[in-house]
Amino acid sequence: MTDMTALAEQVGGALLERGRILATAESCTGGWVAKLVTDVAGCSQWFDRGFVTYSNEAKQDMLGVPGMTLETEGAVSEASVSAMVSGALEHSRADVALAISGIAGPGGERPGKPVGTVCFAWQLQGQQPRIETRHFSGDRNNVRQQAVLHALQVLLNELERL
Repeated sequence: MTDMTALAEQVGGALLERGRILATAESCTGGWVAKLVTDVAGCSQWFDRGFVTYSNEAKQDMLGVPGMTLETEGAVSEASVSAMVSGALEHSRADVALAISGIAGPGGERPGKPVGTVCFAWQLQGQQPRIETRHFSGDRNNVRQQAVLHALQVLLNELERL
């Protein structure tokens, strides 16, 4: 856990240094990213809120993900995380957001979407989102942990480019 904590601290430092505020929209990770960033002392200066939107209804109600997107593309899709990350920005005071939706297992796989498939989106207010799909291996906890680490590392990389 120390690597995760250190990464969350680095993300917080980068956000604070740039005067940015973060929101998260999480599905398969169940708020793990939000938990890590709120473990960092002083995070209220750079973290606004986290949306845990596990069900499709929550994604629609809390983030405005279109029902048609969920129906045609599925919750684990680049279209869905794109809508999730935009919704997180729209429904918060943040200017940076990340979104995660995936299949952590052991069940839930779909044709073309095996267990370990995780879709990500990162977005800065006023810019197009960066979207990516990754495939992780291991059990449910391992997939979720790898997703959290990846989400934070890419966010840190994106912030360092500003």
